[in-house]
Amino acid sequence: MCGISGIIGSKANTAHITKMTDALYHRGNDNISHFTEKGIVLGHNRLSIIDLNASANQPFQKRNQPYILVFNGEIYNYIELKEELKELDHQFETSSDTEVLYEAFLEWGENCLERLNGMFAFAFWNTATKDLFAARDRFGVKPFYYYMDEDNFIFASEIKAIQEVVKANLNKKVLANYLMYGSYGLPDETFYETIHQLAAGTFLKVHQPKIQLTPWYDFVTRVHKKRKELADIDETTAKKEYKKLLEKSIALRFRADVPVGFTLSGGVDSSLLLALINQRKDAGKMKAFSFYTDDKRYDELPWVEKMTKKTQTDLKKICFTPEDFSTWHKKMSYIQDEPYGGIPTLAYAKLFQEIAREGIKVVLDGQGMDEAWAGYDYYQTSSDQNIQGQSASSPFKLNVLSEDLKRAAKKPDYPKPFGNELLDKQYRDLFYTKIPRALRFNDRLSMAATTELREPFLDYNLVEYAFSLPEHFKIRNEQGKYLLRQILKEYSEDIAFAPKRPLQTPQREWLADELQEEVEKHINALESSTFAKYLNFDEMKEEWKNYLSGSQESSFHIWQWMSLNELIKIDVNHQ
Repeated sequence: MCGISGIIGSKANTAHITKMTDALYHRGNDNISHFTEKGIVLGHNRLSIIDLNASANQPFQKRNQPYILVFNGEIYNYIELKEELKELDHQFETSSDTEVLYEAFLEWGENCLERLNGMFAFAFWNTATKDLFAARDRFGVKPFYYYMDEDNFIFASEIKAIQEVVKANLNKKVLANYLMYGSYGLPDETFYETIHQLAAGTFLKVHQPKIQLTPWYDFVTRVHKKRKELADIDETTAKKEYKKLLEKSIALRFRADVPVGFTLSGGVDSSLLLALINQRKDAGKMKAFSFYTDDKRYDELPWVEKMTKKTQTDLKKICFTPEDFSTWHKKMSYIQDEPYGGIPTLAYAKLFQEIAREGIKVVLDGQGMDEAWAGYDYYQTSSDQNIQGQSASSPFKLNVLSEDLKRAAKKPDYPKPFGNELLDKQYRDLFYTKIPRALRFNDRLSMAATTELREPFLDYNLVEYAFSLPEHFKIRNEQGKYLLRQILKEYSEDIAFAPKRPLQTPQREWLADELQEEVEKHINALESSTFAKYLNFDEMKEEWKNYLSGSQESSFHIWQWMSLNELIKIDVNHQ
């Protein structure tokens, strides 16, 4: 796991690329190297996971080849690809997945992407043709941001690295959509006007000053085909085939030359992950980590401890308290560059800091099951909401926004490629809402601790299979993830059929009590900020008063104001 950066154009110099790699120091500091040539600089921050030797350092180039590679991520099936490439007479000098990616690109060009099972964002610079080719993995697990004007193309793993070289104004439309609809932007957008994302499953080609974007992962077509294959499958076969795919996915993500751990909650997803990991021969070496807030209304420790006791897994518990809030909120606001998901994200960040202190560099996590298996309650309703456990009242307070800001908003209109309400909701959450923002939050907080996070449940074979199964395998008896629960039932029946728990921390209560002063500091700071003209502070203070009086169906609007204030402070610091 690493950080990548580069500049093509007039700003390409050693001073700028050094600033960029310095900004990405937390993403990897086992080795930091640059490639410089007239009109092009590349940077790489390495966190050594596979092949710890210096020969696998990047930027990576092989003798007599024009390509320079910078790569962030892991190619999990690199061993199998390496054997295939050896049969095609490719020679290898390292045991790294970096070199396998390099040789795969030499052999198959852009078509190599279809052969990769992994999480990745990478760029190849061709020193002969002066072209750049860059790509991002199927679900966007690894980030790729870019800026382009007439003279420069600049890319990096995080927004802050780009802002070391060019300044970017906040994106008024994305901010308005966040405050009005809870959107964090479309797949190609960020909270900054001139800084974009390379969308998941997309590659780009740059020949300055032209850029060409091409989607390479056709999820919809693949699912249409898979649905026909699975239309008449029986439950026993489906369970057997999915479990086999799941075990393979976990095995691939165990490939590392450093210690591996995993995070654990009391839900179906992570409990199943624990159960399957426990069957591995090296399970005894594994450590599980879980956070709690010492609030029995929300903590999942009873379920976590029940599973770890059954599997005899070494569990480390990390408590997140209101006293932790201020430090972690400032740190995560800087690390994330954009608004993020509340106190659960902060607790998760503290958890990863403790994981790093234990000397663990690779962590497995249970992200992705709810979207593939229709686990959220709103999948069983006709509403278009995407917030698990949300009450009928809106979590957004439009009355605090100016008319000018409201006019800037444009309600996101997500594609509906399947013509099926459930599938279209799942598709929206996989590619536009839930998964993109969760992956961004989790990439930043894990890399802030200089650890690598792997999500076995987001293996594309698993997602496509679960997504394509008939609906009765997903939802039955008003409960999602039916077949998944049947698999977990073999290990723990009571956890398998526990209801989905949407909240993990007492955020609503803390904001009104222990963190009341923090909230008021943010509101006061907004009132004296450059963004004040877009807000109605009489309405905001009235909403805050109502919240303190017990109107706490949702705390999201309070969190939005705090996030907005931090975003404005970061923006001011970059001016």
